[in-house]
Amino acid sequence: MTIASIGKPFTRVDGRAKVTGAARYAADFNQPDQLYAVIVSASVGLGRITDIMAAEVESMPGVKAVITHRNSPQLPYLPHKAVIDPAAGERLHVLQDEIVRFYGQPVAVVVADTLDDAEHAAAALRIQYDSSRPLVDPTDQLAERIAPSAGRADRSRGDADRALTEAAYKIDAVYEIARENHNPMEPHATIAAWEGERLILWSKTQYIANERAEIAAVFGLPVESVQVNCPFIGGAFGTSLRTWPHVTLTALAARHVRRPVKLVLTRKQMFFTTGHRPRTQQRVAVGANSEGKLAGILHEGVGETSRYEQFEEALTAVTEYMYSCPNLRTQYRLSPLDTGTPNHMRGPGEASGIFALESAMDELSYAMSIDPIKLRLRNEPSIDEAEGKPFSSRSLTQCYQVAAQHFGWSRRNPEPRSMRDGRLLIGMGAASATYPAFQAPANALVRLMADGSVEVEAAASDMGPGTYTSMTQVAAEFLGLPTDRIRFRLGRSDYPETPPHGGSWTMASVGSAIREACFEAQAQAAARATQPGSKLHGLLAPDLEWANGRLQRRGDPSQGLSYQDIVNGSGSPIEARGSAQRAQELAEKYSMHSFGAVLAEVAIDPDVGTIRMRRLVGAYGIGRVVNPLLARSQCTGGMIGGIGMALMERTVLDARDGRPVNAHMADYLMPVNLDVHQLEAHFVEEVDPHVNPLGVKGLGEIALVGTAPAIANAVFHATGKRVRKLPIYIEDVLGS
Repeated sequence: MTIASIGKPFTRVDGRAKVTGAARYAADFNQPDQLYAVIVSASVGLGRITDIMAAEVESMPGVKAVITHRNSPQLPYLPHKAVIDPAAGERLHVLQDEIVRFYGQPVAVVVADTLDDAEHAAAALRIQYDSSRPLVDPTDQLAERIAPSAGRADRSRGDADRALTEAAYKIDAVYEIARENHNPMEPHATIAAWEGERLILWSKTQYIANERAEIAAVFGLPVESVQVNCPFIGGAFGTSLRTWPHVTLTALAARHVRRPVKLVLTRKQMFFTTGHRPRTQQRVAVGANSEGKLAGILHEGVGETSRYEQFEEALTAVTEYMYSCPNLRTQYRLSPLDTGTPNHMRGPGEASGIFALESAMDELSYAMSIDPIKLRLRNEPSIDEAEGKPFSSRSLTQCYQVAAQHFGWSRRNPEPRSMRDGRLLIGMGAASATYPAFQAPANALVRLMADGSVEVEAAASDMGPGTYTSMTQVAAEFLGLPTDRIRFRLGRSDYPETPPHGGSWTMASVGSAIREACFEAQAQAAARATQPGSKLHGLLAPDLEWANGRLQRRGDPSQGLSYQDIVNGSGSPIEARGSAQRAQELAEKYSMHSFGAVLAEVAIDPDVGTIRMRRLVGAYGIGRVVNPLLARSQCTGGMIGGIGMALMERTVLDARDGRPVNAHMADYLMPVNLDVHQLEAHFVEEVDPHVNPLGVKGLGEIALVGTAPAIANAVFHATGKRVRKLPIYIEDVLGS
């Protein structure tokens, strides 16, 4: 095609709708005769309900129903697991028994005429419990550590323990990361309306197809009886990948009162039942010979999970392929606690695991008096040594070159506590970043319209990276049309099915499906254009070519037809479907990952210990960049998430009952503009012919992955004090 759209910095096609309020989020879809529901959350961390004083609440103004396990119907909860659900265990069944499994578990839902009436009634509902003390701290001596019953296995090659014993230089340390909660701007919200046995949901979800299938399974409905709508998402970071209990409760309430019901979680309730990044502990040991070549790596990690599900993440996966090392052993364990199940959070597993690995590599560089970047590059692998196969592409070296040049790494004095700006201690740190280049099966539809426009549909979501815009560019590119002729639609379960909007695979998956649908639409258009009566009648495929949105005789633009000419000539739109997935042969042949380098500069007050981020420079090898404007925005967003992980975000549980004591935006700290300062994101030239037809790798996760360790390493460089836990607080560096 001669009209290039991919690679251009288009502004968001949905930008005007978002800034004018025309974009409608889940809670914006008010329905006729709608009621409001409010969840009552358990106020104990473990036990059973012994009494519910519902009668008084039921008589309060406006109250239509108080639904508890005593009057809730027994729901089928048919077996169903999606790719984002824990492989082992069973999802929480809400209002199906009197058992309280964690603090904040929904134990009742109140439905009323107004939100005000529902909130008053929910606050007035008294519930008695027979409670006991939950176990919520994975470091408690009573906490178990179990091997996951499904999923990740322990991995090894060579003899890591022996190699570490014999290494000339060795670091062996334990690293801890606090629990984090997602906290996007838009809270979780669902509106449910029943039309007989058909259920319509307007719900915040990153996985349209699964929300439909999950709710159908919970209520024992045919999948086609559930319709899910979610055209816009106000941020998510992974929290909306799963279908959480509030969706079931909204549908349950709507069926109970036989009217549409709206339920919006409070910010506090989002700390209870919508997942979190699990608290982790990791032991990493790295050893090297006198030339700085890694001799052995050991990585043992444990993450918290609930007692009813085993949530796993890729905590030790990066260590297996990041650097060349003949001897390696990894071990992953879970610690079941009396809490809700954790969930995927931006860079799940990789972000936590690489903090430990990259901190240990930094420590090793100081032990050996080698520049931290040189140590990493000295151990660049030629292949993925975990899988024994080549990388489809790997640009870590180029990433460090680009990042170091823009950052000015050469001006860094390697001696800790040696650089100052006035009285402030200045620190510069580096860390590698990586994330798998996933692709999942996806589908899309392209419809060529009589007015010359094009409709493109896919049941994807858009939580903020600009999916509306980037998918429009893909369709425009392969149809050879301007982007203003394309209308991309997403967010409906009756559109072609796509994988979850997460894991940095939406462009690779959905974009590839759109590409295939465009080719199919062109094939159908060519078939119509060569029918009797057309000016192209009689021409065969080798005689034709597409150029500038026209089908023409090859080498003769004067004999051609536009899409509009072709569709008008036959009188009905052309509708084409496309599907795409990674070929198994390629998946088995190559190891596919994005790589990046992150450099950080911090300024620390030596007297009061305040830590200020001054600069972050990231360089990334992510294959083909569809829209550099959106890509940089996504990267800087990931960096900001990494600042929060490094210096601020931490959910604290009360050991007595598991209550999140900082479940509000006053005490759960996240970066604001004053905390961010200068961010730079750069992309290295990278052509990957294997990863997918578009050559893209995705970048939603990778910018967060390497940020926290780069900051932690900068804190050490500034102070000479190694902090091996996140977030790093003032008190951690005081006295350094």
